[in-house]
Amino acid sequence: MDGVIRTRVGYAGGSKADPTYHDLGDHAETLQIDYDPTRISYRDLLDIFWQSHTPTRRPWSRQYASIIFFQNEEEKRLAIETRDREEERRGTKIQTEILPYSRFHLAEAYHQKYRLQQERRLMREFALIYPDPLYFVHSTAAARVNGYLSGYGTRESLERELGTLGLSSEAQRTLVERVSSSSPH
Repeated sequence: MDGVIRTRVGYAGGSKADPTYHDLGDHAETLQIDYDPTRISYRDLLDIFWQSHTPTRRPWSRQYASIIFFQNEEEKRLAIETRDREEERRGTKIQTEILPYSRFHLAEAYHQKYRLQQERRLMREFALIYPDPLYFVHSTAAARVNGYLSGYGTRESLERELGTLGLSSEAQRTLVERVSSSSPH
């Protein structure tokens, strides 16, 4: 996704002071996205959100609730507007909550960049680039590669930015092969 700078998974929306995957309290698993609003809009991100899951299903636990956390009145307005549009389009109630953002708790490193972590060759490269797991978690390059591996972005856009990801020629070829064989969202 052109314009997405960084993604991190974590926990939000609850009251537990320091949630972990095995002790979440009343938090939900969530994704935090840093983006360049001159290249992708908040509305575009909401459109991707609605297309990327089934917001009409009731979650079987708080952990897996569908939630949009807004940081200002404009984000709240757009979240409500797009939710209402989706209800109309789908002809059924949307179960997604729209809540004010309060705090994001970063998930453990082994939960980050899930799709990328399934690619051993690429992970060996990223381990050399980012020996500290926290740098990997906050890496723009790792977020971009994870997005491509998850089907977001085209082969053409990947080839345009391939040289900026810090990967060896062999890892670049592996990445292009994986992206070429996956279907885009």
